[in-house]
Amino acid sequence: MTNTQDNFQELQWLLCPKCGKKTRLKLREDTELKNFPLYCPKCKEMTLVDVKNFDILKQTDLNESQYFSNGRKKNSPKKIETAEKN
Repeated sequence: MTNTQDNFQELQWLLCPKCGKKTRLKLREDTELKNFPLYCPKCKEMTLVDVKNFDILKQTDLNESQYFSNGRKKNSPKKIETAEKN
């Protein structure tokens, strides 16, 4: 049987490098992220991060045009055409 301690490693919230608040991700101690697009729901910013041993090693700010390739603003509604009733 495998060691059960491997399944119960410490989990920590990944904190936003800009505002320091919790993001929506929890990481295990052995998790490594490279060029991960981290979104913070509090400050509404996207940051490209490298993470190892719960430490953010590198960060690069992203704007919407770099990350969203469809050219549509994040919160703009889609146009829905409806048929007129006679």
